[in-house]
Amino acid sequence: MSDSQSQIFGQIHSYESCGTVDGPGIRFVVFTQGCPLRCLYCHNPDCQEVAGGQQVSVEEIIQQVVKYRSYMRFSNGGITVTGGEPLMQPEFVAEIFRRCRELGIHTALDTSGYIPLNVAKPVLDYTDLVLLDIKSYHSETYRKVTCVSVEPTLNFAKYLHEINKPTWVRFVLVPNLTNDINNMEALAKFVSGFTNVEKVEILPFHKMGEYKWEEIGYEYKLKDTPEPTPEEVSTAINIFEKYGLAVVA
Repeated sequence: MSDSQSQIFGQIHSYESCGTVDGPGIRFVVFTQGCPLRCLYCHNPDCQEVAGGQQVSVEEIIQQVVKYRSYMRFSNGGITVTGGEPLMQPEFVAEIFRRCRELGIHTALDTSGYIPLNVAKPVLDYTDLVLLDIKSYHSETYRKVTCVSVEPTLNFAKYLHEINKPTWVRFVLVPNLTNDINNMEALAKFVSGFTNVEKVEILPFHKMGEYKWEEIGYEYKLKDTPEPTPEEVSTAINIFEKYGLAVVA
């Protein structure tokens, strides 16, 4: 390894050594610091500021990852970099993925896609699977949820289709916010045109991160929002399946 490679550092929040919900198989999950979105239901609000967390080198991460190679190989798993927003640290993430690819380790990127394409492209070169979080299709709802525009994310989704990058679309189902029938219909129609999308993951809203908001002194605005009922989840599944999409919830 060259000195330049060994000196690439990034800011991370934490690791999860045996994750099972962020991509296929058993995953080594890296949570990066920093995110340009301010999602109302964010369960990692302590990842929002880039200055938080701890500084680590790519080499330190690789040393941890290789300890779990047998689990990854047995389960067809790999490494997932999430956050926060990993693409806020593109050089760092690209080098992690490049090293993992050399080692035959599957790479997954969990991203909102809210990033200039020229920044993302070097990372995507070493990415095997993208977990693309599309919070809403309707722009007003997207801005209400995230405080930013939906357009960069939709453009990112189109680019992933252009390069035929395997993608799982993730949609958080929030009662009285994202579960509007027209919103879900529009998103399902948009996604159904992409042959690279392997599945849609419907993630029912939960409040597991609420205590973190309180700990760091942020106001949690969804205190009174209920979790979706089984019927609401079923309705969402049916809408996406109607457009020929594989759906998991």
